[in-house]
Amino acid sequence: MPSITKKSKIVFLRNFVFGVEDSLVSTVGLLAGIAAADVPRATIFLTGAILVIVEAFSMGVGSLLSEESIEEYEGRKKPSESRSFAGGAIMFFSYIIAGLIPLVPYAFLERTEALPMSIAGSLGGLFLLGYISARRFNGKPFRTGMRMFLLGGLAILAGVVVGLVFKIG
Repeated sequence: MPSITKKSKIVFLRNFVFGVEDSLVSTVGLLAGIAAADVPRATIFLTGAILVIVEAFSMGVGSLLSEESIEEYEGRKKPSESRSFAGGAIMFFSYIIAGLIPLVPYAFLERTEALPMSIAGSLGGLFLLGYISARRFNGKPFRTGMRMFLLGGLAILAGVVVGLVFKIG
């Protein structure tokens, strides 16, 4: 069984962190904006489910293609297809799984109850992602967790503001 190289670990970590962070922020930002616009819960859930699936595929394919492009740029005659594929798969699955955190409350709760649960779960997930990844790689856990929390919060706020500004009815 081949050993995992340092470069492979970096590719995997980068794709995991990016997939989780982007899914949490994008999904909760969209859902919060739509919920703020007073759209029915079923429409919010459907929109979120479509977003998570489409973006997971898009991000996974984008990761695969960008990893292959980097390897070609670095002068490799034949890119490591297994590393590129694994990076894309990690991006895809981390996006799908993380996207469930802000989406699931809308499956079981009314919009007014689901919105704060979705936001709280996403912000908590962002903080934990930053905290754990910083601890694992000798960073500053609390600082990194708070940075993800605050920047994600700004994206959520942007979604809510847009939803309120363009509210229909």
